Amino acid sequence: MVSNNRLIEGCKAGKQSAYRELYSSYASSMLGVCFRYSRNIDDAEDILQEGFIKVFQKINDYKGTGVFDAWIRRIMVNTAINHYKANLKYSNQLAIDDNKLEDSHNEEFNSKVFIEETVSKIQIMNIVQNLPDGYRIVFNMYVLDGLTHKEISDELKITENTSKSQLSKSRKMLRRLITEKYGEKLHSII
Repeated sequence: MVSNNRLIEGCKAGKQSAYRELYSSYASSMLGVCFRYSRNIDDAEDILQEGFIKVFQKINDYKGTGVFDAWIRRIMVNTAINHYKANLKYSNQLAIDDNKLEDSHNEEFNSKVFIEETVSKIQIMNIVQNLPDGYRIVFNMYVLDGLTHKEISDELKITENTSKSQLSKSRKMLRRLITEKYGEKLHSII
């Protein structure tokens, strides 16, 4: 934590060496966050760069009350979501039918057991990357980042039912993709 405090204070003072050190300390882990929300590594790197610009611009707003890693992560996730929204008109989205909404609250995605016993995290992330953008974004926000459907709907400017529907459909699609790739025996795990 002392190292983070030193870096934060250095950045607030405008020291270039502190900016470089902060970037090199967090770039790798934050690239993983950005990649979850993007279609390819090039987009993820663009989001990462844009996110760090925001981190450096907002560093004076960080009051030290929360975990610094989580503060940076939140900026990266918001930047990725904004990137997604800005490029939404260029991507092909699957239509969502809110009338066929299924209750996704009763459904549990046990990724820990699945990952530990069968497939690596990298293999899972590669499968998640194959989801349509809307499904992938909602899945990431709900399952991996722990946001509620209300928070997702506010962030993406969609209804809560659309968020629930996209999560349910993303899980079904994940099951199908995993079954296709790893066989029928894995279907019961998720």
